[in-house]
Amino acid sequence: MARTPMALLSPADQERARALRRMKAVALGALIAMAVAFVIAFWLQERHTWLQYVRAAAEGGMVGALADWFAVTALFRRPLGLPIPHTAIIPNRKDEIGRTLGEFVETNFLAADVVREKLSRTRIAERAGEWLRVPAHADRVAAEGATVATAVLNALSDDDVRDLIGDLAREHLIDPDWGTPAGVWLQRIIETDAHHGAVDLAVDSIANWLDANAEAFTGLVSRRLPTWVPKLAHRFVDDTVYREAVTFVSAVQSDPQHPARIAIDGYLGRLADGLQHDPVTRAKLENAKSALFDSPRVAALAAEAWHTAKTGLLTSLADPASGLRQRAAQAVREIGERLTTEESLQRRVDTWITDAAVFLVDRYRHDIASIITDTVERWDPAETTEKIELMVGRDLQYIRLNGTVVGALAGLAIFTVAHNLIPGV
Repeated sequence: MARTPMALLSPADQERARALRRMKAVALGALIAMAVAFVIAFWLQERHTWLQYVRAAAEGGMVGALADWFAVTALFRRPLGLPIPHTAIIPNRKDEIGRTLGEFVETNFLAADVVREKLSRTRIAERAGEWLRVPAHADRVAAEGATVATAVLNALSDDDVRDLIGDLAREHLIDPDWGTPAGVWLQRIIETDAHHGAVDLAVDSIANWLDANAEAFTGLVSRRLPTWVPKLAHRFVDDTVYREAVTFVSAVQSDPQHPARIAIDGYLGRLADGLQHDPVTRAKLENAKSALFDSPRVAALAAEAWHTAKTGLLTSLADPASGLRQRAAQAVREIGERLTTEESLQRRVDTWITDAAVFLVDRYRHDIASIITDTVERWDPAETTEKIELMVGRDLQYIRLNGTVVGALAGLAIFTVAHNLIPGV
């Protein structure tokens, strides 16, 4: 199996590779030590009978070391490259291992009752609240939210937004009929005399304007008089028109039943009735509405408004000291404070999160578990074997070392029993 160069491994995998090599050397050293001890003891046992025990221990140690070397090696590759059945288990059964692991996770970890029991014992809302009410954490959440919002705003096309606004405005404002709703609305205003305040405001505004702009009446009528009329008459005519205007407005102000007010009431009543029942009146309103919204100037104003709003938002989102960022952080802290102190809110949030998690797990647990299966299937067998060996291979080398020790003790015990119980051995 081709080995991944050390330079391509992560620092953690490089350390695991070094530890694996050390343990392999130790296990191999133990096997060599047993082999050397066996050779020496076998050679000298005729002269020194006690070396028979050493030979038996070394012989058992070699058998144990070789057996466990074979078992450990067979997990990852074919021992000595020989096509022995049931070896190279991990690379040959990688996909089956992935499916089994996925089924195990799906059955034992993604069960609805397991998830509900775990989440019910976890005070999610309270922990989240304790974290969120810390000013530094709230600022971080606001900053991350600002980053996301900035990315979204930058990703939006101004033309697309303008078209979207136009489509929404046409769907919800322009296409619907305004006549009947406006007529009903106006009729209710008239029936409740709610329009009198607006009439009063308009009359008061006109009166204030007349008081401040008397000179505006100079020449208003007199310039239309014949040239032979004396100049003094010009001034008299203009002053008379001004006084009459002031007197008329003052009368309207002071008399709730003034004919002008009654005329306004009558006009508004007829307009309300026409908007509800007169096709001609409704058509005029619809034409005026369409002309207004279809005006290039209105479209330009909408685009300019969006550009101004977008620029302002981006500027505020980028500035940690902006009012928007500060208010967002404050809102996060307030949410954290409420989650920490309000038990009723905690219960609602915990219940909602638990129900949502259980729903997702119950409906999509097979799809979630299939991530493990699909991922393992995409792995290269050689790389998969090497990764797993790096993760657990060091511990498996202890099996070889333990096998050497246990084999030596077993060989010694067997020889001792046989030597003492069986004559001639």
